[in-house]
Amino acid sequence: MTQGLNSGADLTTRLADAILEWPEGKAAIQGTPFEQIARSCGTPFYLYDADVMVQQVQRLRRALPPGIDIYYSVKANPHPAVIEVFLQQGCGCEIASGGEYALARKAGAAPEKIVFAGPGKGQEELDFVVSQGIGEIHLESFEEIETLERIGENRNQTIAVAVRVNPSAGLGSGLLMGGQPTAFGFEEESLTPVVKKIRETKHLDLRGVHVYTGTQILDAEALLAHWQQAVEIAARVAELTGKPVSTVDFGGGLGIPYFAHEKELDVEAVEHGAVQIIDTAKRDPRLANCRFLIEPGRFLVGPAGVYVAAVRSVKTSRGTTFVVLDGGMNHHLAASGNLGQVVRRDYPIVNLSRKRAESDETVSIVGPLCTPIDTLGRKVKLPLPRAGDLIGILQSGAYGLSSSPAAFLSHPSPAEVMMKDGKFEVITPRRRTFGV
Repeated sequence: MTQGLNSGADLTTRLADAILEWPEGKAAIQGTPFEQIARSCGTPFYLYDADVMVQQVQRLRRALPPGIDIYYSVKANPHPAVIEVFLQQGCGCEIASGGEYALARKAGAAPEKIVFAGPGKGQEELDFVVSQGIGEIHLESFEEIETLERIGENRNQTIAVAVRVNPSAGLGSGLLMGGQPTAFGFEEESLTPVVKKIRETKHLDLRGVHVYTGTQILDAEALLAHWQQAVEIAARVAELTGKPVSTVDFGGGLGIPYFAHEKELDVEAVEHGAVQIIDTAKRDPRLANCRFLIEPGRFLVGPAGVYVAAVRSVKTSRGTTFVVLDGGMNHHLAASGNLGQVVRRDYPIVNLSRKRAESDETVSIVGPLCTPIDTLGRKVKLPLPRAGDLIGILQSGAYGLSSSPAAFLSHPSPAEVMMKDGKFEVITPRRRTFGV
């Protein structure tokens, strides 16, 4: 778990000490050596620690007032076994496609505890989720209003909706998704015609708002400012509709540290500010009976994941030592810096096969692909690996395999492993792309 990290050590050491054990100098998790897991399922593989996921949910729930529900953002890691962990903790699900809806239902999610967001929902998937049951659909365009109204008319069914709002001003911190031109939601300036359009329909029940202005936020003050902004926008929507708002979705955005200069989100500061925001909102008649929710993904599952690949060779070229692995950006695009990051930085990386050395070496960690962008670490300091060593990339539970071009160059796909209560289970077998 990441709670109570040793603030005096560097980020990689803190994260490794929080989830790994080192019997006889080799890494284990919940008492099971990584080498044993590798022998069982082959490399590369993703390992997800269910206990860490539970700890993250419980940590967040303790920090939030009772008026805020937690909905897991399925896009962060859509494996049904991962979703199931959060459902067992009482979470709902936030989805962004009909496919994610199917995965959430497969994991056991109740239809009424699923909300559907996304800027380009298609008629087929909207009709599908309406037919199967859905808690709320978040509208993001006038075309979507018209499409959903036709579906409601054809099915003679009232559909619960919220309006997703792109605020008129961004608040900084993290990766901005509001306060600027964006495909996400309606501009705050257009709320009057948007609400009017929805109210003119016969089959859409406008219940609330969804305001999502940033992601990967590590500044508690900025996160709370986002939430306060959402409350104010919800009150304005209530004025436009002439009735109280039933739901306010604060979105996700809670970040985790990946890079050496980053620090953890101050959950205690979030707790203090959230209580004040909700208490104030509940005193407003327009929001008095409102249900608030957040939809974290990265924060809940990111710290629980380790991407593990084996060293195939170690070579030196013009003064740089390259460690070549059997998996790379095809399995972990985010670690290569090619999943939207502007600045390339190194994820926390450890040599799982040797904790100690007389001195650490600075190396480049690369994958097996025929492209120079298949680089997972540029200046990584760790005990010098040898062929056969296992390399682990921490903070890899979110936006890993499902966010990567796994079919690129037709290398085998990695296994996925769930670790729970001291036992591991292969939840996705490694798939070879050649031979028998």
